[in-house]
Amino acid sequence: MNFSPATDLHADVLRRFEADLMDGFDEELELEMDERGPPSGEAEALARRSYFRELFRLQGELVKLQDWVQHTGQKVVVLFEGRDAAGKGGVIKRITQRLNPRICRVAALPAPNDRERTQWYFQRYVSHLPAGGEIVLFDRSWYNRAGVERVMGFCTDAEYEEFFRTVPDFERMLMRSGIVLLKYWFSITDEEQHLRFLGRIHDPLKQWKLSPMDLESRRLWEEYTRAKETMLERTHTPESPWWVVQAVDKKKARLNCIAHLLSQLPYQEVERAAVELPARVRHADYLRRPVPAEMYVPEVY
Repeated sequence: MNFSPATDLHADVLRRFEADLMDGFDEELELEMDERGPPSGEAEALARRSYFRELFRLQGELVKLQDWVQHTGQKVVVLFEGRDAAGKGGVIKRITQRLNPRICRVAALPAPNDRERTQWYFQRYVSHLPAGGEIVLFDRSWYNRAGVERVMGFCTDAEYEEFFRTVPDFERMLMRSGIVLLKYWFSITDEEQHLRFLGRIHDPLKQWKLSPMDLESRRLWEEYTRAKETMLERTHTPESPWWVVQAVDKKKARLNCIAHLLSQLPYQEVERAAVELPARVRHADYLRRPVPAEMYVPEVY
């Protein structure tokens, strides 16, 4: 069967679209392979395919949420808290993977410097809050004071109590300003954290994730548990509740968290105007200059 040049061009475009789509799938698969390796059997392979189908569906909904946030000027803040290796970073990666980083961005603040330690405690977090049409995901947040700072002795008893007095008013102030605030705690067992730490220790690609502070947090499991229980008890309010994500199973935790996040916002699909690709302007006197061979990256692959 003979095809016209136009038909051949259309088929080539479709093949390229499909290749680009598969490249996105491969990116997600690469993340999974990095964490668990290839599937060990048919049942696991089937479960993985089911996970990917649902993840891609939810990521499609996240794109709709992003469009709605931008279109309506919403301001959304999502806090992700939990023990070290609880899976916060994994779910944040899956949320942001298909989104516009100018609309949905991550705030992961380092330890405060000498100047910041003299400021109002919440001051350094305020500068990362969203403007209209933005989503900010906090990979750890002002709740550091109720967790690591309390356990490691980085704050005084008076500062700790002042945090609990202030944080409900601070969060109500954020919500009165029009910010939607969601707070997630990722919960894992003692045994699961132990296994994940061992995995990081023996994986050269993940050893960078383990800091001396992380190792100390493993030793102080019970102290962190007490601090978490106090934090949830004193900051779980009707206006700003905590949502606990069962995170021993990473895949289920990601899907459950994303699905719940979507359920908390009354987003709707925003109609987009049809986009037409304009014809490229061509000039008869334009001649593309060749690039010197020494400037090219060697094609090793």
